[in-house]
Formats: sequence, C-alpha cells, structure tokens
Amino acid sequence: MQRKAEVERNTLETRIRVAVDLDGNGKSVLDTGLPFLEHMLDQVARHGLIDMEIVAKGDLHIDSHHTTEDIGITLGQAFASALGDKRGIRRYGHAYVPLDEALSRVVIDFSGRPGLEFNVEFPRAQIGGFDTELFYEFFQGFVNHAGVTLHLDTLKGRNAHHIAETLFKAFGRALRMALEPDARMAGILPSTKGAL
Repeated sequence: MQRKAEVERNTLETRIRVAVDLDGNGKSVLDTGLPFLEHMLDQVARHGLIDMEIVAKGDLHIDSHHTTEDIGITLGQAFASALGDKRGIRRYGHAYVPLDEALSRVVIDFSGRPGLEFNVEFPRAQIGGFDTELFYEFFQGFVNHAGVTLHLDTLKGRNAHHIAETLFKAFGRALRMALEPDARMAGILPSTKGAL
C-alpha cells in the first residue's frame, strides 16, 4: 500500500498544495516565501524520511501568519489522507534531539484526537525574519487536521535558532517512529476501541 497524498487548499488568503510520501527518502521541495520555515520543514522531511512538496502563495505583504497556519493545516490534511485507517502502524512516537546547548522532546500519538501541548520559549521574537510565535500556529494547524495528540517541550536552550531546529528535528524523528509499520501489528488497528 502506498502511503501518499496530495492536497490543495485555496482561500482568499492563501493557495497551498502539499504532496507527501510517508515512506520516502527525506526529499523536500519547498516554495513558500518563508525561508526559515522551509529550513525547518526540510528538517522534518530528512529526519522523518518523508518526501514532501509544499508550494504556498500567501498574503505575505500583510504578514506570515496566514501562510504559516495554512501550511500546517494542509500538511495535516495530507498526513491524514496518506495514512488512511492507521492499521499496522506503531501509532506512538517520541524523540529527544540536542543541538549544542538546546534540547527538545517531541511525543506524538496518531490517536484521531487533536491536542497540542506546546511548552517552548524562544529568547527572541524573530529568527531570520520569521516570527517565532508562528511556530505554535503551524503546529496547531497540523494537529487539528492530522488528528494527533502532540507534546512539544524545549528542555534547554539559549539560542533561538538551535531551539527551533531541535524542535523540528525531533518532530520529524517522532513522526518516523509513529508512522513506521509494525510487523507484529500487520493489519491490526493499534487501539482497544477498534477505531482511531
């Protein structure tokens, strides 16, 4: 079974196309007008071994909010579509990732229930012209539309770039673990409820 999906989302504020292959090689093609967010999304693709193409045209002349949030929404929709009924996956994933003085932990559950715990503080408001408060909006959009419970915690860090990078690398690693097929669960839904 190929776990691939392509989703388009068009509003008066943004036009976004996302294609994912959950069993890829970590390749990314990114054209969003948001260079630092692209740098972070590339980390997700590489560390998650997910092929990802994201093309976004948004109202960046206003600010980056709508484009960032809508990328999260559309990426979440693509993951949900590519994953299907979730039979045979590990469901849960976690990762700790360090970068110099920074350390972040990400834990994810493909539960079907959206929930976000975002315990991350950045020492400055912008990184490379990107507003750090928008990371929350990206992850909230993803969580709501992928139907996952996601805990993001930065445990240590002084450098804002390092904090962001550990967060997205850990996100990619946690996704990889959760989405990995489990040979012992082949064809089985990883839930006692019989539905996710």
